[in-house]
Amino acid sequence: MPNSGVLLEAERIGRRHPNGTTWLIEDVTLAIGAGARLALTGTSGAGKTLLMRALARLDPLDRGEVRYRGQAIHRDAIPHFRADVIYLHQRATLLEETVEAALRKPYALKAHRQRKFAMHRVVQWFADLGRDTAFLQKKVADLSGGEIQITALVRALQLDPSILLLDEPTASLDAPTAIAVEQVIDRWLDENAQRAIVWVSHNPSQAQRMGRAHIQMGAGRLLQIAANPA
Repeated sequence: MPNSGVLLEAERIGRRHPNGTTWLIEDVTLAIGAGARLALTGTSGAGKTLLMRALARLDPLDRGEVRYRGQAIHRDAIPHFRADVIYLHQRATLLEETVEAALRKPYALKAHRQRKFAMHRVVQWFADLGRDTAFLQKKVADLSGGEIQITALVRALQLDPSILLLDEPTASLDAPTAIAVEQVIDRWLDENAQRAIVWVSHNPSQAQRMGRAHIQMGAGRLLQIAANPA
């Protein structure tokens, strides 16, 4: 019987380097439960981004399996899976003309067609992040790296996924805005005890603030999983 408290689990997953002789991710086993707040750290090249992409089923695996709610994720289920488990790259790509258009775009996808764009929610999030309603009409081509990051974050939050995989979501932000992002995500998690995050960070203080558990990664392997001190 699957554990109903586990949302996403990876069992001994691995991905080989294209040269076929070395592993980029090797023998990683990880369970993400409802309400989990996991901080993932490690040096550059440790495999953090590759692991996040593997958990989101964005890259193929050469070994092991990723399961969602106890079930294998078959090809025809991947669009709905990715609607519920959203990976947020630190350098997100926005192809629409304006911020508002970028936020509305997901609702044209089959996985989200039963949902409706809620202007009041995005306006409140942007206000919390120091942007007024005029920001919605700003051209995507004119956005800074930090503004792209917060737009991508709001676009993900509005879809109410069960899991957010956050790959250095404040890397391009100044310190006050980074703290505001942490607070927004804290409140979003507190709204629903079934939600969970994995947060990649190079900032030890941030990792401690945002993670109730700390995962250290190196050379494609999980080196340590420990509870963060309260």
